[in-house]
Amino acid sequence: MQVWRVLVVEDDTQMREFFTASVSRCAGLQLVGAVGSVAEARAWLDDDANMVDVLLTDLGLPDGSGLEVIRHATRLHPRCEPLVISLFGDEDNVLASIEAGALGYIHKDSAPDDIAQTILEMKDGASPISPMIARKVLAKYASRVRPGEALAVPEPVVPARSAAEGPLLSPREHEVLMLIARGFSYAEIARLQSVSVHTVQTHIKNLYSKLSVHSKNEAVFEASRLGLLPPRG
Repeated sequence: MQVWRVLVVEDDTQMREFFTASVSRCAGLQLVGAVGSVAEARAWLDDDANMVDVLLTDLGLPDGSGLEVIRHATRLHPRCEPLVISLFGDEDNVLASIEAGALGYIHKDSAPDDIAQTILEMKDGASPISPMIARKVLAKYASRVRPGEALAVPEPVVPARSAAEGPLLSPREHEVLMLIARGFSYAEIARLQSVSVHTVQTHIKNLYSKLSVHSKNEAVFEASRLGLLPPRG
């Protein structure tokens, strides 16, 4: 059974205890650290003996922003997946968190009773975001577009590949991509491919890296744009 290592960064003692208790109760998660400041988090992450799969962090820390922790964690531990739980519900903080590498953003007022389940869902490919946050982000994007006008999406810059470099994706990565596009979960893909869920997650992380995306939907969109998936219809 895959066990994900979780670091909690939260300065409020009561909230930190709530998060650590939820993580500790879950068989699929291992609490590897719980700190309350940017400095403590950076020191923990700088220790080569420490490894982390999930960063659960607040943004409002006494000596800085959780954004610093997210950037530091993803730089030192590229496979670490950050999840933000914060009182800051404005669009700028949400977008800044996502740009820094967060895969989910939950407002503390709507935090789930079992944060461990949310973490497991994120590790299974979900991008958790509380309804209030989602509504605000969508409203911000909608405000940038005049009625009847489509939202312009910039074309990603994809480096040209020569014949000598070969295909962008390996055959197994392409198979996994096809199954993602068809809506299969990580567990279903693992069963179909006769491999472990961890192996599927490794393929998907490689996909994300090669396509420069951070979610399943982005991967399918970008792969379709590049002609890696057959047209729908």
